[in-house]
Amino acid sequence: MCGIAGAVSFQDADHFCLQRFSDALQCLALRGPDSHGIYQDGNLKLGHRRLSIIDTSSNGSQPMTDPGDRYTIVFNGEFFNFREHRQELESKGVQFHSHSDTEVLLHLYMNEGPACLDKINGFFALAIYDKQEQTLFLARDRMGIKPLLYFKHDDYLVFASEQKALTALGIPLDIDPVTLRHYFQLNYVPGPWSMIKGVRKLQPGHYTLFHLSHPPKGEHLPEKAWYQIPELPSVHHAKLSYEKACEGLYERLDAAVERRLISDVPLGSFLSGGVDSSIVCALAAKHVKKLHTFSIGFSDEPHFDETRFAEEVAAHCGTEHRVFRLKTDDLLDDLTEVLNYLDEPFADSSALAVHILSKETRKEVTVALSGDGGDELFAGYQKHRAEWMIRQRPAAAFVARTIAPFFGSVKGSRQSKIGNRIRQLHRFAEGSALSAQERYWRWCSLATSADVTQLLNANQEEFLFHSKERTAHLTRFMSNEKDFNQVLLSDTSMVLPDDMLTKVDLMSMANSLEVRVPFLDYTVVEWAFSLPAEYKIDANHQKKILKDSFRHLLPTGLFERKKQGFEVPLLRWLRGKLAPLLDELLNEQFIIAQGIFNPETVRSLRKQLNSNQPGEATARIWALLVFQYWWRKTIKT
Repeated sequence: MCGIAGAVSFQDADHFCLQRFSDALQCLALRGPDSHGIYQDGNLKLGHRRLSIIDTSSNGSQPMTDPGDRYTIVFNGEFFNFREHRQELESKGVQFHSHSDTEVLLHLYMNEGPACLDKINGFFALAIYDKQEQTLFLARDRMGIKPLLYFKHDDYLVFASEQKALTALGIPLDIDPVTLRHYFQLNYVPGPWSMIKGVRKLQPGHYTLFHLSHPPKGEHLPEKAWYQIPELPSVHHAKLSYEKACEGLYERLDAAVERRLISDVPLGSFLSGGVDSSIVCALAAKHVKKLHTFSIGFSDEPHFDETRFAEEVAAHCGTEHRVFRLKTDDLLDDLTEVLNYLDEPFADSSALAVHILSKETRKEVTVALSGDGGDELFAGYQKHRAEWMIRQRPAAAFVARTIAPFFGSVKGSRQSKIGNRIRQLHRFAEGSALSAQERYWRWCSLATSADVTQLLNANQEEFLFHSKERTAHLTRFMSNEKDFNQVLLSDTSMVLPDDMLTKVDLMSMANSLEVRVPFLDYTVVEWAFSLPAEYKIDANHQKKILKDSFRHLLPTGLFERKKQGFEVPLLRWLRGKLAPLLDELLNEQFIIAQGIFNPETVRSLRKQLNSNQPGEATARIWALLVFQYWWRKTIKT
């Protein structure tokens, strides 16, 4: 696990992006604290920050160049099945000088070019330079677990694992107005776009290959999809019995977990007490004696504290379990550290919990397994239940639309159990009147398009048009209302890489911790999408096949209790300890001088926040605070 960066000047050997390269690489120091290196050939530089996991010796250092001095690679990630391909290459006469997966990957590319990506089981972002042909190859893993961002100008190209490195390389810092709209709807930035105009995120399962002497015109590189989740019809395994489907899932996830136990440094696993992380821990414990597992608990939020369930799973599986017992205000103490690390606005508040868990876990191990991906693949979210109800129980939607007006004056809020039920009722009733595509976008959003138009202080017509175009692209899989798997495919293409995986990558890398996600092994993903949706969700169950496949490994009670989740106490913070920061970042003089937001709308949101019915104002004010903090440290300076 590492950080990578690169810069190419198409004309000037003394270009500013090459002059500032060392500073940019330093921005990635937390991703790779163990060592660093820079390769230069004429107008090109490649850089690497290393977090040593496999072959921790200097033989595995990067940038890595082949013995013939033709190919050079910088690689961020893990190639779990590298040993079998190493044996294959050795049988063809290839000699290796390290025990690293990077060297195997380099030789695979030398032999097969971009087709080598199909052989990789792992997660990665990489760049390979061919000195002889003067080509540059950039690629990203199938599911988008590792990030790769780039900015292309007619005169130069820069790329890196994080946007802060691109900023250090001197790119222009203009806000993308369409991305701004989407951020304030979703509370995160959907790829392939970025908050900085012209910065693009290489899409999951894509690569680009081009000649440095003939760079492509325009702002974008020519991206090619090397992998897409097969859109298999739900009848693909219609003749496969449910029992055989369970067996197939068990075999694939067990193998995925075992593959991710390869490490030359201490390894453990997150264990929240929920189904997904418990399954991963139970499988890992079969292969590792006294597996180290980690969870956090909040003594002042007993309703959300799942540590007792985590401890029960740990005892059942025989792991060495460590609970980090905290108070929710300990998260608040981490806030400045988190906000300073973010390189574009990201307002998923659960990032605070991931950050503090990663920080504490890193004191014990360098690698941790995670249960991320289970909800997206097997229908674990409340919105999945709501979507299923609208499709299968239209009478329930009618009742919701009838009842909701009686609660019209009550906005509802995530900050209380009853308030959250009212909030969900309103969203369910609203969504039931929309098309599947519109409903999916609405349920992914915290604010409507009209809300955002009212918030932003600009001519909206052009931006609104382009926003609708992007929204149509992001919801493109929702065109088939007959197959519920399309809902899950939409989640794995947008929510998973741009919210969930971004959160885990940023918060773990801020603490130099590598996180591995067995659920997103492509063999597991493809198996999940080959199965009928009714194997995952029905009238009584969510994640049905996942629970049934692994029920025998874990305590019975784990599968019977409701999904809890954890809510950061934003409302209490924003009304209390964060009020001075709000006054600083959202005061009217600042807002007017900044020229981005409508002061009246900001004033109204703050008033609603402090009322007895805050509704969604809590999440919207949080998104504003995160954005303003980022804008002040990134754009204003």
